[in-house]
Parts: sequence; structure tokens; C-alpha cells
Amino acid sequence: MNKSIMNVKDRSVVSENAAINLIMAKYLFIFFFLHLYSSDCVKAAELKYKDTVTVTKIWDKGGHQAFTDLMQFKRAFYCSFREGESHVAAGSSGKIRVLKSKDGSKWESIALLEIDNLDLRDPKLSITPDNKLMVTLAGAVFQNGVPTVMVPMSAFSDQNGTNFSTPVKCVLDPAIHPVQDWIWRVTWYKGVGYGVNYQLKENAKDRTTLNKDAWVPYLMKTTDGINFKNIKKLEVYDLPNESTIRFDHEGKMRILIRREAGDRMGVLAESMPPYKQWTYTKLDYRLGGPNFIFFNQTRLLIGTRIYDEGPSTGLYVTDLKGKILKTLKLPSSGDTSYPGMLIVKNELWTSYYSSHEGKTSIYLAKIPLRKLSNSQANSGILYNNTTNGEKSSTSLLHRNRNLDKNYHG
Repeated sequence: MNKSIMNVKDRSVVSENAAINLIMAKYLFIFFFLHLYSSDCVKAAELKYKDTVTVTKIWDKGGHQAFTDLMQFKRAFYCSFREGESHVAAGSSGKIRVLKSKDGSKWESIALLEIDNLDLRDPKLSITPDNKLMVTLAGAVFQNGVPTVMVPMSAFSDQNGTNFSTPVKCVLDPAIHPVQDWIWRVTWYKGVGYGVNYQLKENAKDRTTLNKDAWVPYLMKTTDGINFKNIKKLEVYDLPNESTIRFDHEGKMRILIRREAGDRMGVLAESMPPYKQWTYTKLDYRLGGPNFIFFNQTRLLIGTRIYDEGPSTGLYVTDLKGKILKTLKLPSSGDTSYPGMLIVKNELWTSYYSSHEGKTSIYLAKIPLRKLSNSQANSGILYNNTTNGEKSSTSLLHRNRNLDKNYHG
């Protein structure tokens, strides 16, 4: 009897232990499942964060702000743009504003460059061999949307990038017989600054009346940012104008060139030193306010106005011949484009202007490089949109009026 009681007790203890073990196993399973779920959530959140494109409005205090550029100098970031009454206006409405930021989030105005009776336009930033910020711009006078005066100009910062000189007129090689000229951007390489000066030998409001060689592009060089010598007349026709120069690790020069007549398709030109012999590749897309940088040894990142159902600002990932492999559109429409481009750690920072929220304003997009490097084609992007650092509603791209009738730059 006692033995039976003991067996029953033993069985009870075993059953109780089994129940406890089962409960513990359930809790362990739940804990393990929650741990995995939590880890997946963290990973998903990280991936979502890494794939997020953040767009911030950094300036809208002027009547019309446009034509940006972006540069890092002395551990700070600089954004330059034109501030005026409209895209093109008579008189001297155009002024050049320069913003500065230590972190790319909080921006302050440090300079406003202006000259009486001149419309200052399209400020482009570079760093000179003597370690100053150089602003390349144009001074123009317009009548009925057509320039009657156009001169290339330069301004320089001090060594700290704090104070800027008054813009001065550049001196061009007399061999090109300057008339109306514009050096749109200067890129420095091994102590020499290179830029394409496009010369308006003829001009008219109706450009269809102009000959294909009415605007002539000259490759120029400088050592001081003011005096420019001619290297080569480029064999590009149909009103070539805005051009950006970059160099690869071997010293090969590439030039991205906008054209405003004929089929209006852009051109990518390339040459090795001494930059006398050129090959030209016509692209199968238009350019507006073109900029580009090297993504790696086989890819370019091109920033431009994209022309489809309506203008927007976007990025093309291309091969070295300019063939589009991927397209990313930024929140933009209407009066828009002219991106500045800068790689900061694992992001591409892109400044640009757009009127998709009303009046034209200056925006800064921060794009994870992995979003540009994955092979999946994309015709648009999702983004977190912020205004002056404050979050606003996420929206999709808007499109409105076409800018074909406006004067470029």
C-alpha cells in the first residue's frame, strides 16, 4: 500500500515537473519568437532608415531663389544660389547668396553679393589652389528676356570661408574675340582651373531663328580664377551652353554639355591631356542645369532637369558614356533643377531649387548611396519631406508648367 502511494506520489512529481517544463518551454518559445520578431523589426527599421531620402527646404526668404551649387570647405558645407524677383528679370534683381552649415542641417546666410545694374546669375563653387572658395558666376543685363550684356565673373572668400570679395569681371583670351560670354562652372585639377566659356555670337528670343553655330563653346583654363586662356574650340553645335567638367583618376577630362536647339539632346565629351583631341557622345536625353560626379570607376551620377510629362529635378546613374542605368526623381516640378552634388560619407547630398510647393525655394536632399548602387531600375522615390527642418506631409511628385519658354540659367 505504501509502495503504491509512493508510486503515485512519484508520478505526481513527474507530472508536475513535466507541466513546469512545458510551461517553461512555452515561455522560452515565446521569448525566442519575440526576440526574433524584435530583431527583424530593428533590421527592417534600419533598412527603412538607410533607404530613406530626406529632403529639407533650407531657404525661401527671397522672392525667387534658384540655380544652386554645393561644396564642402574647412569642415563646413556651403550652398550658393541666385536670389531675385523672377527666373529672368530686367534690371539688377539678381544677387548671389551663400549659406553655410556645420552639419548640413542648420543653415545661415553668410554673404549676399550684388552689383548695381547687373543681374548676377548661376553661382558655382570651387576650391582654388591657394585654399579659398571661388564663386564663378555671370553678370547680365536682360531686355525682353534676351541678354544684351553677359560677362563671366569671379568672387573669392577669405582663407576661413567667411567673407567674400565683390565679384570682378574675368579677362578672356582675346583670341576668342569676347562679345557676350559665360563661363558656367570652373573645375580645378592639378593647380589649373578649367571651364567651358559659351559665347553668344548671335542671340534672339526666338532661338529657332538662330544658326546652329550662333553659340560657340570654348574650353578655357586659368591659374588665378580671373584670367582665362583658350585651349580648344569644342565641336558642339545647336546652341551649346551650360557645361560641367570632371576628371577621372587618369586625368581624362569629361564635359557634360547642354544644347538648346536641334534635337536638344545633351553631349558628353572626353579627352586626355593636353585636351586638344576630343570624342563626342550624343546622349538620348536633354539636360538642364547639368552637373555630374563620378560614383565609382565605371559609373557617373548626373544631376539635371528631367523632361518628360513636365519638368522635375532628378538623378541619372549612368555608365561612362552617359547611358542611363537608373533614374531617381526628387520632389520637384515647374521651375526647377540646377543641382549641386556632394558625397558625404555614405550619402549623396544634392542641393536644388523647385516651385512644387509654391514659390521657388532651395532644397537639400540626402540620398543613401546604396539607393543609387542597387541594380533595380526606379523612376521615382519615396522620401521624408521636411520644411526648414520641420517635418511636413510626405507627398509624391507634382508636375505643372513647362519651362521651355524661359531663358536657361
